[in-house]
Amino acid sequence: MIINHTYRFIYLKTKKTAGTSVEIALSRYCGPGDILSRIGRKDEPIRTGLGYQGPANYLIAKDRYSRSDWVRHYIGRQEIMYYNHMPAVEVRARIGEEIWNSYYKFCFERNPWDRAISAYHWENRSRRRLPAFGRFLKKMHRDRKISNFETYAIDGKIAVDKVLLYENLAAELEALVVRLGLPGPLELPNAKRQYRKDRRPYQEVYSAWERDFIAQVCAREIKEFGYRFE
Repeated sequence: MIINHTYRFIYLKTKKTAGTSVEIALSRYCGPGDILSRIGRKDEPIRTGLGYQGPANYLIAKDRYSRSDWVRHYIGRQEIMYYNHMPAVEVRARIGEEIWNSYYKFCFERNPWDRAISAYHWENRSRRRLPAFGRFLKKMHRDRKISNFETYAIDGKIAVDKVLLYENLAAELEALVVRLGLPGPLELPNAKRQYRKDRRPYQEVYSAWERDFIAQVCAREIKEFGYRFE
């Protein structure tokens, strides 16, 4: 996730929505005074190679610590930090109401049936043999990794200024450049795109049960953005 003080925006990174590529592209317009969480060890060299700002200021200031943070810090020896896929409710608590309310907040969303297929290949990228898709969906649901809704919602309501759609990625990025007043385009690198071997349309992969399972688990984003299994 990114909090940019120059262009006054907060980018929340959702799952399987070209998030790492967008994050790297936005890093081009960040500086050492901004907040940038760490990204994957295979992706960070891409950002570094482009000469963009790397992770910065991601440790939470101790005056923002909660009681549980202090317990984690002293007993668990953990550093409290901004992190990958950090949800809106936590970012708001950390950065404070003034910045949260005055900065432009945005993220991306994607058709959840398509997104789940992408997650399936990503999460099983090191396996020689893929597990059954239905079993994978159940596990992802237990781990709260299927739906993106809680990343950009607070108390069940969308808390960002704009949810951009992955399906209109190029147009959304062009409009975002104008909205943020960036001095140049957002050029996406090729990050995390090499793991999906099965390129069939997602409709050909799902059983009826699996289709209905996603419809239930992701009902909020499906309703909000009019997604359909088509």
